Amino acid sequence: MGFFKKIGNALKKTRESIARKIDSLLSHGELDDDFYDELLDILISSDVGVRTSMDIVDSLRIRARKSRIRSADEVKNELRNILKEEFDSLATLEIEYPAIITIIGVNGVGKTTTIGKMAKYFKNIKKEVTLVAGDTFRAAASNQLTEWAERTKTRIIKHAEGADAAAVVYDGISSAKAKKTDVLLVDTAGRLHTKTNLMEELKKIDKVISREYSQAHRYNFIVLDATTGQNALNQINAFNEFVHIDGIVLTKLDGTAKGGVVIAIEKEYHLPVVFVGVGEGVDDLEKFNSQDFVENLI
Repeated sequence: MGFFKKIGNALKKTRESIARKIDSLLSHGELDDDFYDELLDILISSDVGVRTSMDIVDSLRIRARKSRIRSADEVKNELRNILKEEFDSLATLEIEYPAIITIIGVNGVGKTTTIGKMAKYFKNIKKEVTLVAGDTFRAAASNQLTEWAERTKTRIIKHAEGADAAAVVYDGISSAKAKKTDVLLVDTAGRLHTKTNLMEELKKIDKVISREYSQAHRYNFIVLDATTGQNALNQINAFNEFVHIDGIVLTKLDGTAKGGVVIAIEKEYHLPVVFVGVGEGVDDLEKFNSQDFVENLI
């Protein structure tokens, strides 16, 4: 199943929330102030975000007046055009190799599962992958990642619980260089309630990577749970305080009507969504395609 169909299935709840309500609005009314007010509410309720929703509605209002748009299909088509133009104006991210991808995010967003699925994604495109169990704080985190390593037939570097995360990364880099690994996926702790410790840990990891493997292309990806809607933006803010974020991995897109949060993330932070989780299977992590996303959203 290709990305277009998978993203279509994943966005079913969000699409029904937006498109059906637009159809209902226009079935008994015109494009007047009440329509635009209600459309704004629809977008906000789908977690597109207040500021972003207002910008979209303002653009639609201008275009509708200029092009004399009236029908629901015309409105939805123009909304797609507006969103596609928004995405086109933003930078995309293409991963270069050898790559070290450090995965950050709070506990409970599906971070370890995402790393396992990312391993499978890269192996599917014929890349050699090594996992690094850098979350030495959470009980059983290493065991969980080991299960994914076995499931995806991927090498893993790990130490005992409570070990220095930077030391695990050091060993992971040494192994990756020796084995000529294409992608090193580094798990990290997500304990935001002790920000100082986490910041120091991430700084140590960063220092080790810079010193030991300066030739690698480095990326920090934050994993966000789509079902949390606007709370995902709060998590970006929290991590932005102490680490540079290169891209987003959005999980559980298939389980929410809040898929509009993708638009809010791209618009407000200018961060590319790199991967999206579109199901529970090991192959249900897909490279994000903004045009397919928009076509399936409205």
